[in-house]
Amino acid sequence: MTFSVMTYNVEGLPWPIRKKRGSALKKIGHELAALRSRGEEPDVVLIQEGFRGEIWDLIDESGYPYVARGPRKGQRDKNVFSKGERPEYRRVKYRRLGEGWGKWGSSGLWVLSNHPIETVTSHAYRYCAGLDCLANKGVMLVSLSVPGLPAPVEIANTHLNSRAASGVPRRRSTAAHHYQADELKRFMQTDRAPGAPLIVGGDFNVMKAPDRYDYVMADYPFEVVSQWCHARPQACDTKISYDGDAPWLDTQDLIGFLDGEQVLVRPTAVEATFDGSAQPVLSDHDGYKVTFRLTPKG
Repeated sequence: MTFSVMTYNVEGLPWPIRKKRGSALKKIGHELAALRSRGEEPDVVLIQEGFRGEIWDLIDESGYPYVARGPRKGQRDKNVFSKGERPEYRRVKYRRLGEGWGKWGSSGLWVLSNHPIETVTSHAYRYCAGLDCLANKGVMLVSLSVPGLPAPVEIANTHLNSRAASGVPRRRSTAAHHYQADELKRFMQTDRAPGAPLIVGGDFNVMKAPDRYDYVMADYPFEVVSQWCHARPQACDTKISYDGDAPWLDTQDLIGFLDGEQVLVRPTAVEATFDGSAQPVLSDHDGYKVTFRLTPKG
C-alpha cells in the first residue's frame, strides 16, 4: 500500500516574535482540506512550531480525524543520562538570550493522521541553548493502526535546537543540538515498540551543517530518505531540485524510515509542498512530503 508523510514547520510563533501568523495557519488548513477534496492529502502531517492558539484553526480546517500533540509547556522528564555520564553543560549561561526564563511555550509538535492513533509518548529535551529554551522542544512518538498491515506503524516527530536563530555562539548551540540528539536516540531506544516499522520526521536544523547532521545520524537506526533516494534515483521519483551531492544538507527538514519485522518500508516519491507551485508559500519552510510503499513480509 502507499502511505505518505509530510513534515512542515508552519512558523506558528507567537506575537510579537511573528505577526499575522494566525491567518496563515488557517490558510494552511484550508490548503490541506483542498488536497483532501481531491484525495491528495498526506496520510500523516508532522507539524513543528505549532505554538499559537490558531493552530486549532489549521487542524479544524484540514479535516484530519486523529490528532496528537507533543510535550506541553509544563512537561518535564527525567534526565536520560546517568549521574556518571551527564554532560558538563551549564544549563543557564546566556540569561539575556532566553536561558533560565522558563518555558514560554510548548514543544509546538503535532501529528495529524487519517489513521487511528493508538498510543502517544513524548519526551521534553532537558538541554537547550539561547532563545530555543523558551520553547519546550522535544520528540513525540505515535503508533498508528493502518488497515491492511499486520503491525502498527510508528511515527516520530521532533524539532532540534537552531543555530543562528538561537542567538548564542555556535559552539553553545551545537553542544545543545548534540545533547538533544543524544536524548532523541535514547528515547527511541526505550520507548519504541520492538520490531515496529518506523518513520521519523521533523525540523532537525542541520542545513549546511554536516557536523550536526553526522552527529544526529551516528549510530542511528533509520535511513534518511534523501540519502536513500539520491543513491537509487531509479527507485525514487524525486521532484525536489537541489544543488550538489548532499541534498540532505540543503534543508532543515528530514524524513527517515526503518523496516519493521513484519513490514517493509520503501520511499517511492519525494516532493516539496507549500513552495509556491501547487500550494502558496505560507511559512518560512516548505512542506516536505514523502510517499512510501509499505509491504507486509512473508
